[in-house]
Amino acid sequence: MYNRSFFQSKLGQAALASIAAMTALIALSTQMQADPLMAAAPYASTHLIEIA
Repeated sequence: MYNRSFFQSKLGQAALASIAAMTALIALSTQMQADPLMAAAPYASTHLIEIA
């Protein structure tokens, strides 16, 4: 199904680029750690005010 002539075509090269991009996205997204405060309130202001 996938042979050397396929991967030498423009479609095959685009498929390889897409696979590489998805792999990189998955590898990077698994290393990201979201701040719990930012995850809980994504539309909140970036300024935090402490009320005593």
